[in-house]
Amino acid sequence: MSPYYRSYNRYLKEHFPCKVYKIPIDAGFSCPNIDGTVAYGGCSYCDNKSFSPNSRTAPRPIRDQILSGMEFYRRRFDAEKFIVYFQAFTNTHGPVDHLKRLYNEALAYPNVVGLSIGTRPDCVPEPVLDLLSDYHARTHLWIEYGLQSIHDGTMADLNRAHSYAQFLDAVERTRRRGLRICTHVILGLPGETPGMMMQTADEVARLSLDGIKIHHLYIAKNTALARLHERQPIKTLSLEEYIPLVCDFLERMPLAMVVQRVMGELNADYVVAPLWGKTKSEILRLIDQEFERRGSRQGQRSSTTVT
Repeated sequence: MSPYYRSYNRYLKEHFPCKVYKIPIDAGFSCPNIDGTVAYGGCSYCDNKSFSPNSRTAPRPIRDQILSGMEFYRRRFDAEKFIVYFQAFTNTHGPVDHLKRLYNEALAYPNVVGLSIGTRPDCVPEPVLDLLSDYHARTHLWIEYGLQSIHDGTMADLNRAHSYAQFLDAVERTRRRGLRICTHVILGLPGETPGMMMQTADEVARLSLDGIKIHHLYIAKNTALARLHERQPIKTLSLEEYIPLVCDFLERMPLAMVVQRVMGELNADYVVAPLWGKTKSEILRLIDQEFERRGSRQGQRSSTTVT
């Protein structure tokens, strides 16, 4: 655990008296940005196979994914309890009865102590938030909203197909119900300057969200962005550029915000660029070293406090 920011591991230790690990699953959802509900083709940078292991094989029943995940984390990390992470695609995109059946199935195991629901801010109508409120009252629930950037022009270029205003609306309606909110952002999106990325950071800090996942832009194979990259190379961040940027970002986050992730995917089987040639643990160590060099930490530039 880093001494320089409030990691998710630290958060879990604060909230549970045992070892808790998150099991990512693919519950068979689609995405409104793929099936034509709001757009077609999906975000140009997105391929779920690059970050969701359960999307890399033929669809498996939720039960099998959860049981194999439990076995893996027990064997490797001595895990005792689990949070089921509905990760792949948009996990509130469907009728409420269907969502309820899937969430109930995940909670049917006695060692499952929570749910984390990954979704889009344009895919949480009131009945869905009412359903999530019910789960919040009886289990440890997070809702994860993909934001990526506050800059609508950037998102339009990447076919994100929702606006920052829609994100703000979803956050307001979710917060009224007292639900924990984690948001995802990407550093290094095409056309964005460091100043623009820090504008996103300042806005996320202003909103006093409960958690943040920070990713670097990587170009995944078999995506629209990869095809564009083949025709005209897209500049991605070097590791030497990313380390100070992610530290700048975290310095702006309130001290109490849970930092669930600080980098994107590194798997060379699915990633075209950038290829940093470092392991996750090596990159985490470099981030800590940069904070140590600065004499800084999360919250250093933040005036916002999360209660």
